Amino acid sequence: MSYAAAAALQAAVYGRLASWPALAGVAVVDAIPTGTAPETFVLIGPEAVVDQSDKTGAGAEHRFEVAVISTDTGFLSAKTAAGAVSEALVGAGLTLTTGHLVGISFLRATARRLDEGATRRIDLTFRARIEF
Repeated sequence: MSYAAAAALQAAVYGRLASWPALAGVAVVDAIPTGTAPETFVLIGPEAVVDQSDKTGAGAEHRFEVAVISTDTGFLSAKTAAGAVSEALVGAGLTLTTGHLVGISFLRATARRLDEGATRRIDLTFRARIEF
């Protein structure tokens, strides 16, 4: 098992989301912006990695989160952006600089209100299988 592909996976996910037409104008970041944050942004978040090696070779399963955070009224813009994130990633044939991506699938999403209802956050969890 190796964590060697983690940075390559994050870079590929970032590139895919930042160039996805349905997310045009939506910032894609890996840290919450300081100062005045955009009304809606995509945050590449934490991940957990487990060994998926077998007798044919080394591999790893990355379970990673992508959050959509929005201060727009209601959930509509957050859900629209979250749908675009899912559409961009599920089944995407991303090219990694380390390892080979076998596939990405959607696992779950949780939508909730934060800051006494002023902010909406949708956490999407994906599974990426990588072979070395």
